[in-house]
Amino acid sequence: MPTGVVTLESLNRASPGELEHVLGGVFEHSPWIAARVVEARPFASVEALHAAMVAVVRRASRDEQLALLRAHPDLAGRAARAGALTSASASEQSSAGLDRLDDREYERFGRLNLAYREKFGFPFIVAVRRHDTQQILAAFETRLGHTEAEEVQAALAQVFEIARLRLGGLIAER
Repeated sequence: MPTGVVTLESLNRASPGELEHVLGGVFEHSPWIAARVVEARPFASVEALHAAMVAVVRRASRDEQLALLRAHPDLAGRAARAGALTSASASEQSSAGLDRLDDREYERFGRLNLAYREKFGFPFIVAVRRHDTQQILAAFETRLGHTEAEEVQAALAQVFEIARLRLGGLIAER
């Protein structure tokens, strides 16, 4: 199966291995989600595929959900500055201008990343394509006030939105 944009029809006909290869990066470093969604085929739409993948995550154990959250990089963090992000993450962070911060802004992100990780045990996750730098910083501040249970749900909701955006760029309905 070719890489790049694929059709939903070809995805529905793909072998399990091909499907896992195409969808394996939709959820950051978590190909197990693609592997578990194979049995839900055929998908009537990209939205149905997204819903099936979200259902896989919701049915996953708490440890698997936390591992999914921990698989994400820090925003404007060390990996970003070193060029060590996945291509999807690098593109997403760039779309929000996180690759063009000045030293003061990088320092602020660093402080917030550290405080957030210390409190919740996973990186701050937001669908950066839907936000600018100031909105991301405001969300950081707000979500640091959440309880752990509230924040796990908020982070998963953002992961689901990121996956929706990635699927939209990966799969054509026809």
